[in-house]
Amino acid sequence: MGEKRDVPKPLKKVLDWDVVATEKFVKYVDQKYGPLTKFKSIMKGLEISCHGIPWLVGTATFIFFFDNPSVRQLLVNIFLALILDIIIVAVLKAVSRRRRPSDNKDDMFATVSVDKFSFPSGHATRAVMLSFLIPFQYSLWMIITLALICWSLAVCISRVLLRRHHILDVAGGMCIGILEACLMSLLWLSPEGAQGLVNFFLDETQVGASFDV
Repeated sequence: MGEKRDVPKPLKKVLDWDVVATEKFVKYVDQKYGPLTKFKSIMKGLEISCHGIPWLVGTATFIFFFDNPSVRQLLVNIFLALILDIIIVAVLKAVSRRRRPSDNKDDMFATVSVDKFSFPSGHATRAVMLSFLIPFQYSLWMIITLALICWSLAVCISRVLLRRHHILDVAGGMCIGILEACLMSLLWLSPEGAQGLVNFFLDETQVGASFDV
């Protein structure tokens, strides 16, 4: 995975433009609103808020903590969406093998081997997927929908400003996230389907710690 590959000239021109555009964008924001270091704790918080491990562990825990059918349906479908997202991003990263920006600091929480690659941004795919998928399936208050969208946009912008990704890595991740949300909307499990999947992994007659919500 570490060998150098020949990149087609048209693609190389796009990637070179992306590097320059990313540098100019970060420098512009730093000069106009910076220094960016004073926002680093906020951007790190956004990074953690969309990290795959807390989302997976938290969702899996709550699936078996609550036994309300509608709540469990939501949690099971989100868990499946997260698994789908992880698989798609891992495959694309392994195929593309684009390096992260040269001044990226290797201080991300709980990374795996493919995380050293930059395209697509997994945080962008996950944030956009969730911010589209949940409103697709539920009639939320407008303020909640706006909060989800603002959170996903903040996560995406922070990926560039933290120097984790180039602009096209994030833009590509956002597009993939929308497609993932559309796909999961088609595959969305009913309450009965979600419960059946849970029963496949757990005999609930042996579980006495469930809470009725």
